[in-house]
Amino acid sequence: MNGITTRLHWTDQPYRWHVNDGQEVFVVLDGQVRMHYRENGSEHRMTLDSGDIFCASVGTEHVAQPLGVARILVVESEGSV
Repeated sequence: MNGITTRLHWTDQPYRWHVNDGQEVFVVLDGQVRMHYRENGSEHRMTLDSGDIFCASVGTEHVAQPLGVARILVVESEGSV
């Protein structure tokens, strides 16, 4: 969709630390995910439940770790990790 990639993941595997070229919207459709992110040199984390959304701005280093099996919708710039 005009430079945007939309993916549906059903996984129990952790992602890897990365930074996107554009914004990323990460939606937990089912399950739980622990999101780790770094801002201003500090690492933070939050637990996302079904229906929760995490928006990573440009330059925000982050990684998602499903807590068991999770269904996740990711919307990001085409070519992002």
